[in-house]
Formats: sequence, C-alpha cells, structure tokens
Amino acid sequence: MKRGKFEKYDMFVSLSRQRSIQILIGAGLLYMLLVSLEIPFVFRTGFGVVSQEALSRPFRLESEEDLEERGAPTRPNKLISLNSLQPTQSRPIEYRMLSGLAFDQKTFKSGRGDAASALYKSAVVAWEVGKTIWAEIESGKAKVIVENIQNRSVEQCPHSVSLSGSDLLTRKQVMVLPCGLTLGSHVTLVGKPRPAHAEHEPKIALVKDEEDVVMVSQFMVELQGLKVVEGEDPPRVLHFNPRLKGDWSGRPVIELNTCYRMQWGSALRCEGWKSKAEEETVDGQVKCEKWIRDDDGRSEESKATWWLNRLIGRTKKVTVDWPYPFAEGKLFVLTLTAGLEGYHVNVDGRHVISFPYRTGFTLEDATGLSVMGDVDIHSVFAASLPSSHPSFSPQRHLEFSNRWKAPPLPDGDVELFIGILSAGNHFAERMAVRKSWMQHKLIKSSTVVARFFVALNGRKEVNVELKKEAEFFGDIVIVPYMDNYDLVVLKTVAICEYGVRTVSAKYIMKCDDDTFVRVDAVFNEAKKVPKGRSLYIGNINYYHKPLRYGKWAVTYEEWPEEDYPPYANGPGYILSSDIAHFIVSEFERHKLRMFKMEDVSMGMWVEQFNSTKSVVYVHSLKFCQFGCIEDYYTAHYQSPRQITCMWAKLQTQGRPRCCDMR
Repeated sequence: MKRGKFEKYDMFVSLSRQRSIQILIGAGLLYMLLVSLEIPFVFRTGFGVVSQEALSRPFRLESEEDLEERGAPTRPNKLISLNSLQPTQSRPIEYRMLSGLAFDQKTFKSGRGDAASALYKSAVVAWEVGKTIWAEIESGKAKVIVENIQNRSVEQCPHSVSLSGSDLLTRKQVMVLPCGLTLGSHVTLVGKPRPAHAEHEPKIALVKDEEDVVMVSQFMVELQGLKVVEGEDPPRVLHFNPRLKGDWSGRPVIELNTCYRMQWGSALRCEGWKSKAEEETVDGQVKCEKWIRDDDGRSEESKATWWLNRLIGRTKKVTVDWPYPFAEGKLFVLTLTAGLEGYHVNVDGRHVISFPYRTGFTLEDATGLSVMGDVDIHSVFAASLPSSHPSFSPQRHLEFSNRWKAPPLPDGDVELFIGILSAGNHFAERMAVRKSWMQHKLIKSSTVVARFFVALNGRKEVNVELKKEAEFFGDIVIVPYMDNYDLVVLKTVAICEYGVRTVSAKYIMKCDDDTFVRVDAVFNEAKKVPKGRSLYIGNINYYHKPLRYGKWAVTYEEWPEEDYPPYANGPGYILSSDIAHFIVSEFERHKLRMFKMEDVSMGMWVEQFNSTKSVVYVHSLKFCQFGCIEDYYTAHYQSPRQITCMWAKLQTQGRPRCCDMR
C-alpha cells in the first residue's frame, strides 16, 4: 500500500519537473525571439554614434525658440531616452535647412593675444550679422525683395562702346561690355608697345646668374567675366598675351589661354610656325599663322626636304613672309572678332591667330575688356554688341524639376556623407553637381548622402533665392553667418556636425562645388582601410611651409610655426566618423583651434586626434588639386559645363575622362 503511494508521489514529482522544464524552455524561446527583434533595432538606431564621451556630457536644455524651429527628432542626438528605444515604423528623417552647429559668444573667445584672435572676432561679427539677415529672411520682408527682383526690367545695353586711351586709364584699364559679346561682335584696339625694360620680378625673369638682366616687353588683352563671380578674381574668358621680348624661349611669341578660379588651362603658343595641315581649324582659319623667325625663314619644312625639291626641279609656291605682328614703338591696330567656333585676332588687317571656344566660357559672360602690361592704348572700340541680356542673376541657372531633388535621408546609418562647400551665389555650380555626380546610384539609394553647405550672402536677393532653392531641392544646409573666405573653416565644422549627428555616417568627405567626385571610387578607397581604424584620405601635403608674402601670405602671428602639419588638399578628402566626433566635441567645448585655411585646420585637428589614437594617413594624387588627370578620384577647378560634360563621358564611356576646356 505504501509502495503504491510512493509510486504516485514519484510520478507527480516527475510530471512537475517536466512542466517546469517546459516552462523554462518556453521562456528561453520567448527571450531569444525578443532579442532577435531588439538587436536589428539597436543597429538601426546607430549605437556607434553615441560615444562614451557624449554620454558623459551633461544634457543641455534648449530654448523654446530652438524647439519650435527644430522638427521632432527621429534619431537620438546626444542621449538615448527610454522612449526612443520603443520600436517605431521606419520613416525618412525630416529635412532640416539650418545647420545644427551651435554658435555662441564663448565659441569664438580664443583667449589668444595674437592674430588668431582677429579671426575669432570676425567670426563673432559674421555670426551676429548672419542672425539678423536670417531673421529678415524668415520674416515677411523677404517677399518685398522677391517682388522687386521679379519686376526688374530687362537691362538695355548699347550696340557699341568706345573709349579713348585716357578714359581707359581712368577706368583702371578695364572697359565694361554691359551685355557681353555675341556672335559677330568685335573689339578694336589701337596702341603702341613700349620699349623693353629690365625685369627683376623672379616669377617673370628666370635667369641663371643674378647679375644677368632680362629685357621684357609684353602686354595682355583679356576678356573677363566681371559679373560671373563675387568676392574673387573674375574668370579670364580669353587671355591674349603677345611677348615681344622676355619669353623663356628667347623669341617673340603669342600665348592664348583661359583661367577659371585661379586655374590656368593649357596655353596655345604661336612661335612663328604655321599650324600643321592636319590640325583642326577655327571657322576655317588656322590657329597659328607663320611669321619670320630669326633662326629659319623657310617655314617648318626641313632643309633636307627644301634642297631635295630644288634638285628635282619641283615648283615651289611663292609665299610672303610676314614679320612678327608687334614691334616696340610701332603703332598697331588689333581686331578681336567672335566667330562661330572661336575668337579670331587680326593685326593691321592680317589674320594672326585663332582660338577655339572652351567649355565653360561663354560669350555672354565676357562683360569686361582689360588691357595690361607694356603698351600705350590710344583708343578702344567695341561694336556689334548684344543690345539686351535676359538676366545676369546667377539663379537663372536653376532648373526646378523634381528630377533633381535630393532623396530623403534614411532612418538608418549612412556609409558615406559628402559635404560640399558652396557660396550663396554659386547657383550654376550647385545645379551642375545635382545634374551630374549627385545622380550616382549610391546617392540615389541613400547609401551615400551629399549636401551643400552655404553661408549667407551680402546681397539680400541672393539669400532669398538661396532659401527658395534649399526648400525645393532639399540638399542645402545653411550655416547662418555672413560668408567670408577666412571663415570657410566654420562650414567644415558644420559638415562634421551634420555627418555624425544627422546622418550618422561611417565616413565623412569634404569637397568644393567646383569638384567632380567619382562617388564609387572615393567610397572604395575608404573601405580599403581596415574596419575600426581611424582614417584620413586625400592628396596629402607633408612639410609644407606657410607663404610669407603675396596674395595668400600668412603672417607669423597667424601661424608662428615654420611648417604646416600634414594636411590633405581642400578640394577633396575623407575622414572617419570618430575624427569628426572629436572635432565637433572640441568646438562645442570651445577648445578647437581654428585657422583661416580650412584644409590646414583639418590637418591640425587630425594631428591632435592622432596623438591619442592612431590615424591611417592615405595619400593619393588621384584626389586632384589642380584640374583633372586620367583615372581621377576627384577633379578640381571644373566649371559647371565641364562637370556635366565629365558626367556624360563617365556614363557613355564607362571610364573617367577629362573634359578639356582649357
């Protein structure tokens, strides 16, 4: 009897144990299910963005005005709250036009007694002025400005313009062509080259012995785009440079070229030889005519060929040998004509040289004629000029089509963020980038995100159009300070802030709006560096020294050191996100040293970061600083038309090709 009771008791205990085990197994399965759902969410929210330093930073309450201006966040910024860990439906991040970079008075207190404090003081002024301008734009005052622009009448221009030599001198040797040039326009100059003089400028007079004296006589006639840019040297639509004496060849030559943003193209040099028969012509005219050279007066054919023709009795066409078209102290009449395919220059009624039009330089942009050098001008006359111009407003280049709008930001992390430095009035440059490399599949899929970073302009109408452009395309981040070349570094910090906080990018790239970027190539370069390593990629300069004289001079007060730190050239470089985090953190803690050259500043910050954590420096010449090279990663100093041309070649030929506008 007792045995039966014990058997029942054992059976009951066994069943209880089985039930307990089943409950534990069920609880374990439920836990695994919950974990499997939670982990992808954590990865999506980007836990890598929230560093230990960010978590330890005190939470800062924001003002009511800031909260009203800022849309509801869709990702954690500095702190992750418990509510943010609740699963939410995937949705794009709301576009925010204004930069999230925090400015205050303490930010620009350098505590330095040197010239660096001047940079910080100008930043304070620029920030205060920018706040006022932005408030006016946000208010209803902007509507009045827009209406004035829309009601502005079409500019009427004279059919011809003439100046005497003395009038040209009072106008600083520049004659304004109000509506530019058009097909058939011509400009005539009457002048006299001055006698050669001793030249001591080292950039011009290259001598082997310091005691040698180089005699120079040369002058320049340029068509300039006076209304194309603001605050920088105008582009040289055409540069015509006769060198009577002083050329490195030792002979009289004529050089023609173009220049865009300080970047000269490939010069066309005429040295007295007539262009070859197989060489392309311009409107049927040869590029270079022949003139008598002191070393050989029998054209370009070899002496052996000439004697052979004499021996076999072959008749030789009689040609007239003309001298070099300019002479010291001799009056000349030069006529420059705009043809269908290029410019043509006649001197004293004889064709001398023709120069084909180059991509990116249009006749309507040639709004100024400049004459410089060793020449006395008697008179200038321009005729057959266009009588009207639709608009010189740069925003005319904008094409408001949904096709060019930026895709919305993803709610997940971004692999590569590209911040593009731009100026307020660079409407054409931004439009060219939108229609070219920003159409790359990596950007359209939001694997890579690109945004323009623009400060405010001194002209109210430009700012109004900029805001309208930003609202339509959704790809502009406005850094609200008055733009200044010495303060470009603030845009670079803003790029870092946006890259690590708004898009949580793994890599951050900075470039300019005249840079063509091969998106896949630069992305692949970043991925070559082992995961987890800090990186700094670009065309890196080592042991460069500051220029102590000239236009880009840097004083000892601004930079007391003899050498710059290793730095990548500004037109294009890549950082890892941890370096960008460091830069933003130091800026907000008011400990970031800033220098007026943003690329040098970045090199300085990376060097400082490298002192605590090793950085992989990757140098490549394919991040091209000047112009374009074959198989480039980035190409700099590219005009808007050139950028669209390069994109077209990349799409049709499948290989990176340069567009030779120079």
